Amino acid sequence: MRASVIRKIFVVLIVLAPLVSYQGCKKQPKCGCGKDVLYTLTKSQARVTWNATGSSIQFSPIDNPYSTYMFCNPGEMFPTMGDYQSGDILLVSGLVYWECNYLMQQSNSSYQSYYKVYMIQVTEVTVDLYGKK
Repeated sequence: MRASVIRKIFVVLIVLAPLVSYQGCKKQPKCGCGKDVLYTLTKSQARVTWNATGSSIQFSPIDNPYSTYMFCNPGEMFPTMGDYQSGDILLVSGLVYWECNYLMQQSNSSYQSYYKVYMIQVTEVTVDLYGKK
C-alpha cells in the first residue's frame, strides 16, 4: 500500500514538473529601425564613413572595432556632416537596433561571431572629443 501511494505521487510530480517549470516562450528581438531598442549609445567615439551622396553612413566605435553601426536616418544626418570628412572620428549618439541580415545569419549559423552589425537612429553627431570646440 505504501509503495503504491509513493508511485502515484511520483507520477503526479512527473506530470506537474514541466507545467511548473515552463517559463513561456522567450521573445525574439525584432530587427530594424524603430523596432526593439537594444540600448542607447551616448557620445561614442567612432570613425564615421559615408558615400558621396550620403545615402549610406556607418561607423565602428573606437573601443569596439568588431561592431558596425549603420545609420537609420542617413538623409536626415548627412547635412550635419558638412564640416567633417568621411573617416573622421566623431561622437555619435542614438538608439541602437539589431540589423536584420546580421540577425538572420546569426540565427542560421552554428557559431557566434565577434563581429556584430547594428542599426542606429542617430540623434546627435559632434566633433567635441576633448571638450574643445
